[in-house]
Amino acid sequence: MGIVILIVMAAGVAAILTKKLPTAFALVLLGVVIAFVSGAPVTGKNSVFDTVLQEGAPALAATMIAILLGSWLGKLLDETGIAGTLVRKIVEFGGDRPTVVALGVLLVSTLVGTVTGSAPAAMLAGIIGIPAMIAVGIPKVTAAGTILMGIAAGMPFELPVWQFFSSALDLPVSEVRDFMVKLFPFALFAAVMFVLVESRRRGVEHTWAFRTEAPRTNAPRTKTPRTKGGRRRARLGDAPWYALLTPVLPLVLALGFELAIIPSLLAGVLYALVTTTRPREMNRRLLRTLYGGFEVAAAPITLFVAIGILLAAVKLPGAVDALEPLVTAVSPQNPVLFVVVFTALVPLCLYRGPLNVYGLGAGIAGVLIAAGIYPAAAVLGITASYNQVFGVADPTSTQTVWSAQYAGVGPQQVMTRTLPYVWFAALGGFCVTAATAL
Repeated sequence: MGIVILIVMAAGVAAILTKKLPTAFALVLLGVVIAFVSGAPVTGKNSVFDTVLQEGAPALAATMIAILLGSWLGKLLDETGIAGTLVRKIVEFGGDRPTVVALGVLLVSTLVGTVTGSAPAAMLAGIIGIPAMIAVGIPKVTAAGTILMGIAAGMPFELPVWQFFSSALDLPVSEVRDFMVKLFPFALFAAVMFVLVESRRRGVEHTWAFRTEAPRTNAPRTKTPRTKGGRRRARLGDAPWYALLTPVLPLVLALGFELAIIPSLLAGVLYALVTTTRPREMNRRLLRTLYGGFEVAAAPITLFVAIGILLAAVKLPGAVDALEPLVTAVSPQNPVLFVVVFTALVPLCLYRGPLNVYGLGAGIAGVLIAAGIYPAAAVLGITASYNQVFGVADPTSTQTVWSAQYAGVGPQQVMTRTLPYVWFAALGGFCVTAATAL
């Protein structure tokens, strides 16, 4: 039976890779088929309908809400001009120094990456950041990679990701937070080294004139400014300096004050609104950005519904009993071997591969925990480390595709250039996991 389940999983991966089925649909189908193959009844306890579909679909509800709030906050960062202002200030500070400009855009990307992920994060930092970097001589591939490496550096502190790992792996948020704090230095080091090495190794290329940002038509109306700085801020749609603290606020509340994730994100939403919007415009802006957040969050929420169904299926007693001997036989227990094997398997999280945590990798993680092969903390280390790779180097991920296309290069070129650096970040995560969780 275990061999049959593995064949079913392989067929699911093939359907995703060949785009025969959307990822979410394939995962739901996988969950139902695995449940039937493992001998689950149609209804009742540990059944297809009641356990896999009914209980599995909302299993990651807290993550879905966190994703929605992160998307809402991302919309506010865009509409209020906070994200654009951050990038412009960095570009002005860097002047005509390419490396300084790239490091500054990397910093903004990291801040944005703590709020929201995927293509919205890339757009927030990249719409201004990519043309600015190319204008001062940063090569196009390096410019796109800088945005992605920055988002990946912020990913260990992305609160919706904390909630996802907490719900999917049944771990307290505090334990997820502690591991992410340890993973962050590796992600940041890899990002900084990418900028320093690639910008210098490739030299200066002047191939794209900088496009001046047009004034924002949806920026909040303000009184006619009397100062030179005020006139400039109104012209460019700059947000006030105190509003620029918005991306940091949820992180400070969740990390520094250990406030729950959803209240922390809500605090960021309210702070962005209050610091940039007149009282009589707040209602309209709240609703407009919330509806925009729903549009952004629809795709990942659908995916998390499917992941919940798959997790419920692989945790069924029949599936665990069938897969346990097979997975145990190929899972290293020695810490050194653990690091070597999982580092070598990094490419399997690319192209929506079987170790992609937002695909079949979630099901494999569920099997590793349900069968008792690794403690949940070790599975967290595995999945979070692979996530650092997928979020940057996978040519099928939305943020990679958008960044590459906006810079005028191919996603595969970005993958080739960034993969060694994110591979190192994953190696660091595996070393931390082996030292603390095995």
